[in-house]
Amino acid sequence: MAKIICIANQKGGVGKTTTAVNLAAALAASERPTLLVDIDPQGNATSGVGMDKGRLPHSIYDLLINQAEVQTLVVDTGHPYLHILPATADLAGAELELATETGREQRLKHALTAVADQYRYILVDCPPSLNLLTVNAMTAADSVLIPLQCEYYAMEGLSQILQTIGLVQRGLNPSLAIEGILLTMFDSRGNLGRDVAAEIRVHFPRELFETVVPRNIRLAEAPSHGKPIIYYDITSKGAAAYLQLAREMMQREEPLSA
Repeated sequence: MAKIICIANQKGGVGKTTTAVNLAAALAASERPTLLVDIDPQGNATSGVGMDKGRLPHSIYDLLINQAEVQTLVVDTGHPYLHILPATADLAGAELELATETGREQRLKHALTAVADQYRYILVDCPPSLNLLTVNAMTAADSVLIPLQCEYYAMEGLSQILQTIGLVQRGLNPSLAIEGILLTMFDSRGNLGRDVAAEIRVHFPRELFETVVPRNIRLAEAPSHGKPIIYYDITSKGAAAYLQLAREMMQREEPLSA
């Protein structure tokens, strides 16, 4: 059965989609069948693996609103072991359409059970807000991975996402865990990044991943080419970081399932 991990932070611009796309690709490159689920109306994870959103006949919208079978919506990315459940602009109206539906928070959870035995990992890229789409992702997930930018307001953003996780645990998914906190956009040339990293380590020593994702121009360029970083520039520091993160995650998870 797949481990379902949603990648979430209510603060935008923290490397959430970058992490979803590149961690999924790195896990797939390790020959772990991986499904990337894009539940963000911006659809950046979809384009980030080379999908043309304008040409997709179906998307996750059809799953949430029309309750289409998930097997009919999953797309092969062309990268070995990596599939995507894509998002298009149609998803922007889904929250209003779901507002009066019974069991609206459970739509994604019920759908993913149909394919959970086909993958080792399912990663869900969430919108940068607490809305019904994010709640669907957290209700479906086993755990939450929190990307955290190394900046002054990092602790404030972390406090908000932890409160959200607590609400979901109490109301919808009691077993939801924290997969880990990932420091992103780390700049070793200044003191700020090191200070933020040190503070997070003091408060969350068990949750913090050892891997730190640096600021990297090649990592920033890759989405415009529709490629995960390991297929755009395998020699870059960004690629090295996400491959290391995949190894760290597998070392945490897989001895337990061996």
